[in-house]
Amino acid sequence: MATPGKALPPQEDGTPPLFTRTALVASCVGFVVIGGLQAYYGPAIPALREEFGLTPSAAGLGLSAHFVGALLGVLVFHLLRGRTGNRQLLGGSYALMALGALGFAVSPSWPAALASAFIVGLGFGGIDYGLNQLFATGFGRRSTAMLNLLNAHFGVGAVAGPALVGWLGAENYTWIFGGTALVSVLLMLTLGGVAQKEPAPESTARPGAGRSRVLPVVAAFIGVYVFHVAIETGVGGWEPTHLETFGYGAAAAATATSAYWLALTVGRFVAVPLTLRWSAPAIVIACCLGMAGSLLLATVPAAAPYAYVGVGLFIAPIFPTCLPWLNRAVPTVSGAGAYVIAASMIGGVAFPPLLGAAIEHSGVRAVPVLLFGLAMICVVLSLWLTRAAPAGAADPAPTAPLAGAVPTDRT
Repeated sequence: MATPGKALPPQEDGTPPLFTRTALVASCVGFVVIGGLQAYYGPAIPALREEFGLTPSAAGLGLSAHFVGALLGVLVFHLLRGRTGNRQLLGGSYALMALGALGFAVSPSWPAALASAFIVGLGFGGIDYGLNQLFATGFGRRSTAMLNLLNAHFGVGAVAGPALVGWLGAENYTWIFGGTALVSVLLMLTLGGVAQKEPAPESTARPGAGRSRVLPVVAAFIGVYVFHVAIETGVGGWEPTHLETFGYGAAAAATATSAYWLALTVGRFVAVPLTLRWSAPAIVIACCLGMAGSLLLATVPAAAPYAYVGVGLFIAPIFPTCLPWLNRAVPTVSGAGAYVIAASMIGGVAFPPLLGAAIEHSGVRAVPVLLFGLAMICVVLSLWLTRAAPAGAADPAPTAPLAGAVPTDRT
């Protein structure tokens, strides 16, 4: 491995940091990479169809193979945690991403390309779960802020990926995937700055809370993750069609949808300073209420494009803000983070067809109303969690800035 780099200061409790500054910057770059990888497939479809003679549905299987691999990658990484060091697990995940991306770039047939997309997904899932888990435990009370920062970089990749394909041309997807493979290999050189083991998360469970209380808490967090991801994918998939029913042109509807995805990224950057002053439960409840209110506003034709931007801003902090809250609420359930991340992926795959069936019955204009119902479920679950899994003394964010937690040697 390369030289680890300058170490960050210890956490508030004196625990050694899990990352050097170099490794911290590299982790953010890693999330840009996985965000871009997920976003490449769609813009590359025209070139894939032409090269392999595919139908639209067959071309869409590339992303499906990626997500199946990602789900398995999360589970495999979780099963190996505790038995294998973080460096080896993250290094293996980057290696799988590099191998799969290179294989996708040079695949001679569509079945080989699908197998490569599956391998990319395995590494993707390992990096997604592995770094999220390390950031959830590696920065003490600043973990919520750092998780929002990390996941904001995923959004940067998701926005930049399609732009890169558009700039270079879909026909050059082989170079794009090949270049991403090279970046993944380079990121492996920074893993010497990642600690092999992480500390156990702080517990905020009430004294005497038994297993009978833990399972409903985990189930409620899973519900928040599944339903908010269902809303995220539902808006992304149906916003253009819904706006067109209000008389917006195809170009305007597409632009509004791009603004929604951009808002998801901006919202996480905005959340970083907010998490230093507000508790995770307060932020999650406010975001769920804001998400629900924005979806109601989307039923008004003149306000709909702006309302969907509001949905993006409010939904953005939920995923990274819930994870450290979950880890502190149920520290005895080592797989809690894996369960909710895997559930979020399942939600992204399972809910689009269910939402499509509901829209067939109710009509496209019912999209924001149907999603509002899911948002209110998130509100109810988050309110219940504030009583069943209070943040307690561990969660109130310090008023001190992120001094020492944000890298200063970024180039």
